[in-house]
Amino acid sequence: MTATRTRTPKSAAPPSDRKTTYREAMREALREALRTDERVFLMGEDVGRYGGCFGVSLGLLEEFGPERIRDAPLSESAFVGAGIGAALAGMRPVVEIMTVNFSLLAMDQILNNAATLLHMSGGQLPVPIVIRMTTGAGRQLAAQHSHSLEGWYAHIPGLRILAPATLTDARHMLAPALADPDPVLIFEHGGLYNVSGELPADAGPVDLDHAAVRRPGTDVSLITYGGSLPKALAAADDLASGGISAEVIDLRTLRPLDDATIGGSVAHTHRAVVVDEGWRTGSLAAEISARLTEQHFYDLDAPVERVCSAEVPMPYARRLEEAALPQVDGIVAAARRTVGEPAPATGRPA
Repeated sequence: MTATRTRTPKSAAPPSDRKTTYREAMREALREALRTDERVFLMGEDVGRYGGCFGVSLGLLEEFGPERIRDAPLSESAFVGAGIGAALAGMRPVVEIMTVNFSLLAMDQILNNAATLLHMSGGQLPVPIVIRMTTGAGRQLAAQHSHSLEGWYAHIPGLRILAPATLTDARHMLAPALADPDPVLIFEHGGLYNVSGELPADAGPVDLDHAAVRRPGTDVSLITYGGSLPKALAAADDLASGGISAEVIDLRTLRPLDDATIGGSVAHTHRAVVVDEGWRTGSLAAEISARLTEQHFYDLDAPVERVCSAEVPMPYARRLEEAALPQVDGIVAAARRTVGEPAPATGRPA
């Protein structure tokens, strides 16, 4: 009788962090969603053969075919409306709009249909659609392609508004967004697509209900989201060199806002700077400032500062575009004002 030998299984090596980009992380999230749920499909202009205007869906048509990766005609109202209909019929559509400016052509569908149907039907008609779009400036694409309008959408009840700013959020926000019965809009800042770094191997689904403390601090809270997060972190480094400890809050979800995390930060720093690439008037920064005044007036040792884009259509010329956008120097100057320190002379306006 031949003795049976058993192999002792080798313990699997723990997964390691790996290098990737924001664009590739978004693509991997889409690929995972398409593989795990046959109801998921991607639809939008140039998402198939071209691979997406910003290259996010490159290669997905070859992998999943034209039924799952659908090139749409040049009509945002039509293909967003088709996505809403598919969601009502039980599918899980991911609709890509090329830039946030073009989403205005589908505003009727998003506001008057997607955002309202669950409420108007007494809970009978959920619309589990995910709408992705590129937002933000800094790439010399002029006013028709560069505005930050996510604050407009954060005004609308019935929508969840996401702004992934890190590789982990780019990779892991899509799954919980698809599981949400409400319409979810994901705003991807165009300046982040080429950002590279290490994606943690143990990262999992993102908690969409809570903001993240990206850097702890004690003297001032820098509250921001999306493409302004790297600037806020750079400003925190600059402030640290001058002895000011800045806490950096990444909102992640713009509707509903995480009042607890925002307020908790300000309760122990006693100062706040809100950095928002949208225009100052009627902005998301204005909403956050108002909430801090309402809820944490006696915690504040200085007025809330706001660093926003200039009140102009976004310029095309690089120097004018840079001047119109929130920059590190402006964030540092605002933070210094809150602690009563003058900004150092730089030879240019903050």
